[in-house]
Amino acid sequence: MLNVKTMLSSVAIAAVLCYEPCAQAQQAASSPPAAKAPATVLSRDSKAALNRLYAGSSTAKALGEKAIAILVFPDIKKAGFVIGGQYGEGTLFKGGKPAAYYSTGGVSYGLQAGAQKFGYAMFFMNDNALAQLDKADGFEVGVGPSVVVMDEGKAKTMTTTTMKDDIYAFIFGQKGLMAGIGIQGNKITRIAAK
Repeated sequence: MLNVKTMLSSVAIAAVLCYEPCAQAQQAASSPPAAKAPATVLSRDSKAALNRLYAGSSTAKALGEKAIAILVFPDIKKAGFVIGGQYGEGTLFKGGKPAAYYSTGGVSYGLQAGAQKFGYAMFFMNDNALAQLDKADGFEVGVGPSVVVMDEGKAKTMTTTTMKDDIYAFIFGQKGLMAGIGIQGNKITRIAAK
């Protein structure tokens, strides 16, 4: 049984861990944030993350060859204690070259505690899905074009000939202690990188 002092210490640590990601996620939900990283850094980090994903998943590599664009968020930070948030910035690649920059953020409520870091890549398979990305109020994952989140098992059983959805998402590089990584409900907003 936890004593009160241990419980209060845990709550204080979780609150400190959650503060910045939660604040960033709430800012992303209310108004587009300015890019924190220069364009060259975002592009470099996003490309390196995509190459690591390709090295670990032949399905992702095959999808990358068919996708009209790939949006890569190399470093998402998620933290929370009852109220959680996640935030990160990334690069949209078209024809292998950086085309635009985006932020992703979300706020979640419920039984959760901890902090985690991960990345994800979204493979846009058609023009209609890509057009939704720059809607005036931001693109919300799970609203509009169909997004299929590929886990390790699903990626092994699917081939590019059986894939017919609008967008495929791969989550990678998970580190930290927090259950339940998800991108459903995240808001993606275009940002201006320097």
